Amino acid sequence: MRLSLGISTCPNDTFIYEALIAGLEKSPFEWDVHFADVQTLNEWIMAGKLDVAKVSAQVYPKIEEDYRCLGCGGAIGYGCGPLLLSSSSDSFDQQSPTVLPGANTTAALLFKFWYQRKFGTKPDLQFALFNEVYEGLLSKKFVQGVTIHEHRFTWKRDGLHMLQDLGAFWEQETGTPIPLGISVARRTLGDETIAMVESEIRSSLRIARSRPNLVTPFIDEKAQIEDKKVMEEHINMFVNDFSENVGERGMAALENLWRLSHCE
Repeated sequence: MRLSLGISTCPNDTFIYEALIAGLEKSPFEWDVHFADVQTLNEWIMAGKLDVAKVSAQVYPKIEEDYRCLGCGGAIGYGCGPLLLSSSSDSFDQQSPTVLPGANTTAALLFKFWYQRKFGTKPDLQFALFNEVYEGLLSKKFVQGVTIHEHRFTWKRDGLHMLQDLGAFWEQETGTPIPLGISVARRTLGDETIAMVESEIRSSLRIARSRPNLVTPFIDEKAQIEDKKVMEEHINMFVNDFSENVGERGMAALENLWRLSHCE
């Protein structure tokens, strides 16, 4: 069976899915793989263009009629949320827009969650690709923005200022882990095929976890950064037991987020 798969080039996604993409032994699937930033993946899945994909957790209420949330392959955890950064100040500037890495990303929703509780009004927003947000902060084109993925590990080195750890705020307010990303599969594939997809993702992750080195040439080639230490930190932070099994705590976090998404 040939299926389409969409994931990002970030080390946590390529770490989880590398063995699946390479072809697992006795696999019933052949995969047409599409790499894109998370906002583009969200847009593709909302348009029904992919069979299986890793997307932002907050987009699920918009697609749940057509896609099922899988019990593995996502990104949920503690201490791993997006960061609200400033290019030059330690104070948030309400008079300047905040740049977010896509309107449908979990990072966008977590920022709105924080902003509503802090200021009680609607924020002034702009949107850009996640790497463009970071580059804009470095060049001081943007006053403040929300960064995700590997930029969590480089902001201090690059002289930026952290205004709020949005993941830490979520944990403090909800008592649940941070539900960043989920994997989904098209419902029309049927229960049996979806179960086989989940089994393949788990097998791929177990193979990755058994390797002596976290960063392979495949992960290195796809990553948007060249620092292997940052790649390793990225994988260690975003790949965990929730990646193999969402479980009760992970599902509680997702349901909290989906309730918030429905209120937008």
